This record gives sequence, structure tokens and C-alpha cells, in this order.
Amino acid sequence: MQHFYEPHAGHGLKHDPFNAIVGPRPIGWVSSRSTAGVLNLAPYSFFNAFNYVPPVIGFSSIGRKDSLNNIEATGEFVWNLVTRELAEVMNQTCEAVPPEVSEFDLAGLTPEPSRIVGVPRVAQSPVSFECRCTQILQLKDLQGQNIDTWMVFGEVVGVHIAQRLLKDGVYDTANAGHILRGGGPADYFSVGPEQLFKMYRPASGARDLPK
Repeated sequence: MQHFYEPHAGHGLKHDPFNAIVGPRPIGWVSSRSTAGVLNLAPYSFFNAFNYVPPVIGFSSIGRKDSLNNIEATGEFVWNLVTRELAEVMNQTCEAVPPEVSEFDLAGLTPEPSRIVGVPRVAQSPVSFECRCTQILQLKDLQGQNIDTWMVFGEVVGVHIAQRLLKDGVYDTANAGHILRGGGPADYFSVGPEQLFKMYRPASGARDLPK
């Protein structure tokens, strides 16, 4: 037996399963700055990496949020890694506040100046990507009508990694404390060494690996 539904007609369940099936997902904890100089920090659950060289990441803004407005205006943003220790403060930055209120202040986080872009990173985060916006695409439905959702893509122009997470020149994902967004109204997952297993690609797939 399978549960089948057509999304346009409703799923008929207690909670939409789509987000739970496409998950867990990395969190796009994005810092930006308005043209007036106000800092913004917001988490996005539709976030991922899309290219190796050059490195390109992107996130989806469902609705016109402050992050989207800021990045459209300045062309810059920073992605900050959310770890288990930062989960509660990350959650505080979800709060809907007026554009003139900085989530850095709201959550008691420290804005650390970036090296290349004019947007600060989260000092408490062990990994940050400084980014310059490359594309902003408004999504469309099957009828070609615009959806109230925008994909924001950025090329990573600077990377900050805490030295403790580099083991013999390899980033230690298993012990970095990553958390990921799951389904349901409140589900998150953590990554640890107990989830680690190794599987190398067949030789024929080596051409797909970054040089």
C-alpha cells in the first residue's frame, strides 16, 4: 500500500511530507547588510551547494524577505555554518522582526568583519563562506506564472574554517557538529562520527571529481 496525492489537491496528512522527504537539508544561515547599514541574519531551510569550480551556493527565499532585499541591493552575503552549540541562537534568528532590527543583536551574536565582502560573518560559527551574488531567479509554476519564491545564488569568494576542524588537511565533517533541517514543524538532525561511512566512486566516475 502507498499513500498517493497530487500536491495541488492537498496531501491529506497531518503535516506536509515534502520537506521531510527532501531532507535532512543543510541550513542556509545567511548574513546580509541593508543599504542603510542594518545587519540581517536569517536561516533558510532550502539551501545547498551547486557547483565545485567556481564554488556556487544558493538558497530559496519563500516570500520577499529582508535577506533577498539586501542581497539584491548590495550583491553580497555570507553563509555561516550552524552547529549543535549554535542551534538555539540560530532558532532565535527565525523571529519575524522589522527590517531595522538586527538578528545579531537579537540573538547576542558577534558580527566579525569579512576579508573580501562588506557583510560580516558570525564570529561564533566555525565555518563561513563570503559570497557575491551571481543570480536571483524567481521561480515559476507549470503555467509559467511567477511563484512568490526567489532562488539566490552566490559565488564563494572567501572561506573561513576553524583550524580545529582541519585534520591532516581534510575538513572533519564528522566532528564539526553540523545540524540539518528535517521535516515536521520542529525536526532537526545532527551529524556525528557514528553516521560516517566511506564509499569510493568506481574508477569510471573519477572524471566527475574536482581536480
